[in-house]
Amino acid sequence: MATVKQEQGQERQGQTPSRRSTTSTWNTKDLGKRLGVDVASAATAGALTCPLITIIDRAIMEKASKGFPIGQTIKNCLRSMVARPSGFFFSTPFILIYTLYTSTYLTANAIDTLRSTTHNQPYNAIDTGLPKFFATTIVNMTICVYKDARFAKMFGASPPSESPARGNPINTNPVARKYSSTLRAPLPPSTPTVPTLQIPKVSYALFCLRDSITIWASFNIPALIAPSVPDFLASSPTMKSSIAQFACPAAMQFASTPMHLLGLDLYNRQPAGGLHWTERAARIRRDYVPSCFARMGKIVPAYGIGGVVNVRMRDSLMKRVERGE
Repeated sequence: MATVKQEQGQERQGQTPSRRSTTSTWNTKDLGKRLGVDVASAATAGALTCPLITIIDRAIMEKASKGFPIGQTIKNCLRSMVARPSGFFFSTPFILIYTLYTSTYLTANAIDTLRSTTHNQPYNAIDTGLPKFFATTIVNMTICVYKDARFAKMFGASPPSESPARGNPINTNPVARKYSSTLRAPLPPSTPTVPTLQIPKVSYALFCLRDSITIWASFNIPALIAPSVPDFLASSPTMKSSIAQFACPAAMQFASTPMHLLGLDLYNRQPAGGLHWTERAARIRRDYVPSCFARMGKIVPAYGIGGVVNVRMRDSLMKRVERGE
C-alpha cells in the first residue's frame, strides 16, 4: 500500500514513478533465429572435424593398449572410411565423437547468446568468465568420460579368456568323439565366467581433469590472450583471435597427455597385485611423444579448426539475422 501511495504522490507532483527493471531490458530480438544459428554453427563445425578426430582418438587408444603404431591405425581407418563411408559415419565411435564436440560447441554458443540476451548486449558479446567454463566443462566432461569408457572397452585391452580345452581336453579321435558324452567327467553345475575389465575411478578422475584444462584452454583463454598476440604475427583482431584459438588447445596437450595416458594404463593393465608407479611411468614415457603430437592432431581440428569454423560461421549468420535477412 505504501508503495502505491508513493507512486500516486509522485504522479500528482509530475514525477515519473520509479519501477524495478523488468525483462523488457533483455535483448530478445530474433532470439529463436539466434538459437538456430547457434545450432547450425555447432553442427557444421562438428561435421567438418569429427571424422578425423574419431580416427586419431582410436589410434591413440590402440597405441596405449596394444602398442599399434599410430600412423598405421590412421591409414587403415582412412581406407575403411573411403571404402565404406556409411559404415564409418553410422558407427558407434563416430556418433560418440560427433555428439561430444557438437554438444560442446553448442553449449559455448548458447552461453554467449544467453549473455547477450540477459545483459542486453549485441550478439557478438563473448563470455570469457566462469559461467561459460563451468557449462562447457560439465557438458564436455560428462559425454567425454562416457566416450572414453566406451572407447577403452572397444579398442583397449581385452580380458583374458579361458581356453575351451582347459580341464576338458578336446578329443580329435572320431571314436572317442562319438562316445565323448560317456568318457568325459560331468561338468560342474556352473562354470565361472571371466569378469570384464572395469574402468577404475582414478581413471575417471584423470579424464575429468584432462578435459577441464582442455576446455579452459579452448573456450576461455584464447579470448584473453588474443590482444597480446604480436603484430608481426597478426595485424588484425580476427587473425589474432584465430592464432590464439589454434595455439592454446594445442599447447595444453603437453600437460594433459600424461593424465590421459595414465588413465588408460590404469585400465589396460590391471594385474591382481597392481603395478609399481615406475612401471607405469615407463609406459607413459614410451608413449608420451607420439601420443602428445597425436592429441595435438586431434585437438587442433576439434578446438582449433572446429572452434574457428564455429565462431566465424556464427558471426556471419548472426550479422545476417541482425540485418533482417
